[in-house]
Amino acid sequence: MAKTPGLQPRRAALKMLDAVLRRGETLEQAGGAANGLGNPSDRALARAIAGEVLRWLVDFDALIDSATSKTLPDDAKARMVLRMMLAQWLRLETPPHAVVATALPLLDGGPKRLAHGVFATLTRQDAKLPDNPALPDAVMMRWGEWAEAIASGLAVPPPLDLTVKDHEKTDEWAEKLGGESLYPGHLRLQRGTAVEKLPGYEQGAWWVQDLAAMIAPRLCGEGKGQALDLCAAPGGKTMALASAGWQVTALDNNARRMLRLRENLARTRLEAKTVIADALEWEPDEKFDVILLDAPCTATGTARRHPEVVHRIGPRQIAEMADIQRTIITRAVKWLAPGGTLVYAVCSLETGEGEDQARWIDGEFGLTPLPVGNTELPEALEPTSEGWVRTHPGMLPENGGLDGFFIARWTK
Repeated sequence: MAKTPGLQPRRAALKMLDAVLRRGETLEQAGGAANGLGNPSDRALARAIAGEVLRWLVDFDALIDSATSKTLPDDAKARMVLRMMLAQWLRLETPPHAVVATALPLLDGGPKRLAHGVFATLTRQDAKLPDNPALPDAVMMRWGEWAEAIASGLAVPPPLDLTVKDHEKTDEWAEKLGGESLYPGHLRLQRGTAVEKLPGYEQGAWWVQDLAAMIAPRLCGEGKGQALDLCAAPGGKTMALASAGWQVTALDNNARRMLRLRENLARTRLEAKTVIADALEWEPDEKFDVILLDAPCTATGTARRHPEVVHRIGPRQIAEMADIQRTIITRAVKWLAPGGTLVYAVCSLETGEGEDQARWIDGEFGLTPLPVGNTELPEALEPTSEGWVRTHPGMLPENGGLDGFFIARWTK
């Protein structure tokens, strides 16, 4: 029997979605299912289908349920294939006949007629998606008053943000790359071009870093001594600190990601001492003038580029990460020199990893809060009344949004 053209990337997407939604893997971990595809465009298609299913999962399920007399189980293969069919039709603009031809073979031995019938019903009805993806009820409750705005920032993958090594050359690189700047040293480009092919990549003139992620290292100030970048890989914060003049020690326990950090340092011709070790066990032989702790977290703030976090993160994971964060914070405070600065950051939208941790630090260690000022932030962003920074994907909508971060700062 002849192979169906385009079937293999759909099979890979199905495996990726199963790994995320049934086994709790990240989309990056699940991406191995697409690595065996020889054609780069097939790999990109598999990841695009999986990503759009995860981004619009609640809405796809609502459409499927509207066209079935008996609700399909959440883990039914037919439901997953229908989600993929809707993602291709409604998000990737694949013609319905091509969707059907490449989807039904995924249900060999299964309810092909059911899937075909549901999809045909929805296409006849000219089904539509809302402007913004719906969030699961539990996530809506956790994110509270931010939830609606956050959802508005999750509809499409984010643009490409770059940090320019020499901030004084921001305008020069904006002209060369065709980007806009929302912050000194920041450039925002449209998605689509391979990063390695952009001007300036080989010479190390810039590195990829989300706008929100740029804020924490900037709040460390200009280099005045020894800096510790805890949980440093893949290196954006380390490079920002080094380019600001700090003598940086970059620590991370992931050898593969630390290799990327070292490669990034070499490409940008910046220097830092790199240490592969667990922050829960490592002991330094010196005190640090600034410690940047971008702590391990649930990473729900990265939902624009990692939509699976909306579905795989819950109270258990949040509580586990909050405990780890407090352990690392306690250790980091001991490594801070008198007069030194601690910057705590998480790419999380969870108050248990952000605001609650800042209040705990306020009451636990005798550190002096160092409020963030308006002039330290990108234009149109403001610190909270406590002098903290809280960003989420619904902010700066006219400029393409930004990741969710919480950042706070103290001095010893």
